[in-house]
Amino acid sequence: MMNTVLLDKNRLDRKHFNCGIEPLNNYLKLMASQQAKKDNSRTFVLEDHNDNSRIIGFYTLTMVPIVLTALPDKLQKKHSSSTSAGLIARLAVDKRYHGRGFGEWLLIDALRKLVAASDTVAFPLVVVDAKDGAKQFYQRFGFQAFQHAEHKLFISIADVRASFS
Repeated sequence: MMNTVLLDKNRLDRKHFNCGIEPLNNYLKLMASQQAKKDNSRTFVLEDHNDNSRIIGFYTLTMVPIVLTALPDKLQKKHSSSTSAGLIARLAVDKRYHGRGFGEWLLIDALRKLVAASDTVAFPLVVVDAKDGAKQFYQRFGFQAFQHAEHKLFISIADVRASFS
């Protein structure tokens, strides 16, 4: 059984993580713990059960303001009083584990955590800023682009809940 854990800077080997995208590697190695201490974000890691110090992948969650005018008209009306959304700020898989479904697993795990958070603090959307080449990955799960921002994608919490039912 796989499960993610909050990043523990003392236990896991972050220095050998390499997803092939240097800003993501650097975030995990240098910034994730600092951002958590400041209560700006939370980073969750998936460990390799065969080597508990190795990180298969990670994602970072936080909140982001919603720009209502960037949403389709129908959603602008529905969420006119909403001011924030859950943000999957980063999601990456080490190159040694590519092509084995871990990215999908991490995304679903992140969405489950955001649905649970929304049950407590109520926000209507999940947002991602897709890196080059990742837009299609998110679209396969129902994310759609904001108007005038093709790499900024969203999905409603209601749609995520329905997909889990």
